[in-house]
Amino acid sequence: MAKWILEPGHTAAEFCARHMMVTYVRGHFKNIRGTLFFDPTNPRAASVEVTIDANGIWMGEPDRDAHLRSPDFLDAENHPQIAFKGNQVELIGENDATLIGELTIRGITRKVALAVRYLGQWQTPWWEGGVDKGPKTRAGFMATTTINRLDFGVSWNAPLEKEGVVVGNTVEITIDAEAILESP
Repeated sequence: MAKWILEPGHTAAEFCARHMMVTYVRGHFKNIRGTLFFDPTNPRAASVEVTIDANGIWMGEPDRDAHLRSPDFLDAENHPQIAFKGNQVELIGENDATLIGELTIRGITRKVALAVRYLGQWQTPWWEGGVDKGPKTRAGFMATTTINRLDFGVSWNAPLEKEGVVVGNTVEITIDAEAILESP
């Protein structure tokens, strides 16, 4: 099985949650690291291990970012990593699958299913120090899932009138991953 490394500069996770009962807010994580074992001719045998630096959360508003890193939300000081490990693949179509694995947030692990789309692979340049040391084989993936943040101990909220809340419990997650072939 070919080994791929997630390219941290081109891999990102975005989350989206309801805010103040009227809109959605989005946040991002970059610098995602991980290893993927994947062969497009045998996708059922794929597996992945990913870590995300919880302190790297970014919503573009420093006070909100600090609040999300606090014990009210991610508690990044005590739980500095978000992790996912998955190896159960159910094929849905030629380029689509469900990847089932374990997501860990705040030290709490729950089984989740990711809807994954394989975007293909391509030979590309590889620049180091201004010199093209390629070609390298890159593959792209997009994955989505929805979680309930309460399942992971992320329970801070504040009430609004008419039984409203500041933060919705449902969190939609989208992952864009670019992997580089390390060994065929």
